[in-house]
Amino acid sequence: MEHTEIGVVHTKVDRADPEAVATLSKFGVATIHEVMGRVGLMRPYLRPVYPTARLCGTAVTVLLQPGDNWMLHVAAEQIEDGDVVVAACTTESEDGFFGELLATSFRAQGCQGLVIDGGVRDITDLERMDFPVFSRAVNAKGTVKATLGSVNVPVVCGSALVRPGDVIIADADGVVVVPRERAAEVAAASAAREANEEGKRAQFRAGKLGLDMYGMRGPLAELGLRYED
Repeated sequence: MEHTEIGVVHTKVDRADPEAVATLSKFGVATIHEVMGRVGLMRPYLRPVYPTARLCGTAVTVLLQPGDNWMLHVAAEQIEDGDVVVAACTTESEDGFFGELLATSFRAQGCQGLVIDGGVRDITDLERMDFPVFSRAVNAKGTVKATLGSVNVPVVCGSALVRPGDVIIADADGVVVVPRERAAEVAAASAAREANEEGKRAQFRAGKLGLDMYGMRGPLAELGLRYED
């Protein structure tokens, strides 16, 4: 799986450690993105299709052809409990690749949600089901089933590289990808950052200013910042 192939389904996936995935599910996208060195974030046009959508799981990847959702049906067979389907397209397409019927199928296989660089529909039903979806567009336009893509190959979704088995976390702030081999490390770093931020939060509640907590006054003065009555 060193390059993208067309017309192949890889049935064996090296998934991230389940305990690390469970730990990562406790943290927000912003925290995880920061501790990884500000990498792994998908483009901000990928948005939740309803406000409370949130997901975390290991990636089953799909490479779609424009206006064709055949490979999403193929991917359903490869889903294991705790997976998230990540669908990219060979070129830009905002057609409605996914809706309530496929969500019902995915959920029955244990899917935790979908991230798709394309369109989806049946938004009211998806919210009622609480099936989290992050998409490029909402579009009622239907698709065909005519052209081969691939399942469980590396894909680029929202400008981020996703490999099968990587960890995907998505919330109201965006979507982030954690490489499967870094899952435990990033989970531990996220916990440490959260603990550190709780200490800062307590100081802010007590009235301390960021100017003092972060030692900003000296650098600001060196740059010439002045206060005038």
